[in-house]
Amino acid sequence: MAVSLGEWIESEVRPVYDKPLSWLSETYFFRDPGRPCHADPAYFFSPADGVILYQERAHPRDGLFDIKGRGYSLCDALGDPSYDKPSLVIGIFMTFFDVHVNRVPYSGRLSYRRLEPLATHNHPMLEMEENLLRDLRIDLWSAEYLRHNQRMVNHVYVSELGQEYYILQVADYDVDKITPFELRQNWPARQGARFSQIRYGSQVDLIIPLSDRFEFEPTQPVGHHVQAAVDTLVRISDK
Repeated sequence: MAVSLGEWIESEVRPVYDKPLSWLSETYFFRDPGRPCHADPAYFFSPADGVILYQERAHPRDGLFDIKGRGYSLCDALGDPSYDKPSLVIGIFMTFFDVHVNRVPYSGRLSYRRLEPLATHNHPMLEMEENLLRDLRIDLWSAEYLRHNQRMVNHVYVSELGQEYYILQVADYDVDKITPFELRQNWPARQGARFSQIRYGSQVDLIIPLSDRFEFEPTQPVGHHVQAAVDTLVRISDK
């Protein structure tokens, strides 16, 4: 369940922090624990285990925040200069100690699109991870990896809402491996189902275009640690 960053570190990170790196990277990292999958059409659930870095309602070309003094927008995130939908964006940073299996936040028909590389090499996420685990703080100036790293855009169309939403996966510099579990497009994916894995460090953003019919309200504060398919991120209500 969702807890503060400090509580999560004490309960989940401290007990394994001094384990051998070989065990952490070869065994612990690839764990996929069974967990109850909640089905509730009134909520979007978290697509990933990790720490909520930001949650903003933004116009596609407005800066969500600054990275090294330059604005970072929805168009930048999705690699699509034509994207024109004001959206709610929630960014979740997955540390090395998190489960890296991603799950479907809301049932719909899922397709994926791998974006062309933005740079020759992925940039490291280590500075962000150290800020979180060592200093218990979020510093978005260290999120320069968002401008450069390999990413995949997962598009989910929800007929009940009459719209789509997006799951953006961003990989760390150690790997270039985002692995969909289902190599089909437009397949029916149920809420809570496993759909992909990013290997060794990563970030996952939930992007929901704003609606004339529904309100989308965040349910967790920035800085809390959430679990995929267990913790809600957004409450849906009629306008």
